Amino acid sequence: MNIKVCGITQIKQLRQLEAMNIDFAGLIFYKESPRYVGDKLPKEEIKSADFDIKKVGVFVNPEMIDVLDAIDDYGLDIVQLHGDETPEMCEDLSSEVEVIKAFRIVKGDNVNIDKLVQLYDAVCDYYLFDTAGLKESFGGTGQQFDWSILNKAKIEKPFFLSGGIGLEDAQRVKAFKHPDFYAVDINSKFEKEPGVKDMAGILQFIQTFKTK
Repeated sequence: MNIKVCGITQIKQLRQLEAMNIDFAGLIFYKESPRYVGDKLPKEEIKSADFDIKKVGVFVNPEMIDVLDAIDDYGLDIVQLHGDETPEMCEDLSSEVEVIKAFRIVKGDNVNIDKLVQLYDAVCDYYLFDTAGLKESFGGTGQQFDWSILNKAKIEKPFFLSGGIGLEDAQRVKAFKHPDFYAVDINSKFEKEPGVKDMAGILQFIQTFKTK
C-alpha cells in the first residue's frame, strides 16, 4: 500500500515521514487552506534535501507560472491539481513533472467515473478521488464518498483514494479492491492541529497494512 500524507508544514515532520518510508508528502499551495505552506517550509532546504519521499505540490485553479515557480523553488516531484484545471494545463505540466488530477465527488452521487476522467486520460499520470468541495478537502472537515462507485469503473490509471480517511478506516482501506487502486491519501484525521501531524497515529495506520 502506497501512502500519501498531505498538508505538511514542518520540515521536521517531513523528515520523520521520510524515515517512516511514507511514499508521498503533500505540500498545499492553496492560500485558503490552514495547511498552506506559505513561509512555513524553507524552500532551499527542501529543494536541496536528498529525499526518497516524493514531494507533491497541491494546487487549486492556479496560474501556470505559480506552479512552475513552486516546482523550481521546492524541487517538487509531482503536482496535484485539485480544481477545475483543463486537460491542456495538465498536458503542459506533464512535460515538467508527474501530474495527479483530483476529482471531487459529491457524497451520495452516483457519478460515472469513467466519463468524469475521460478527457484527462492522455495527459495525467494519476487520478485522485476525493470528497466534494474545497472546504471539505482543505478545511479539515472531509467526509467520505461511497467508494463502491469506483468498483463499477474501469479507470485504467493508478489512483489515490482520499477524503476524510482516519485510523478507524484502516481495515476498510485494506479491504478495498480495485486493479488500479494505487495509494491512500490521509490528512486532517491524523493531526494534532492543522498542519501538525500525529506521527503515532500515522505509524499505527501503517502497521495495519503490514499485518495479515
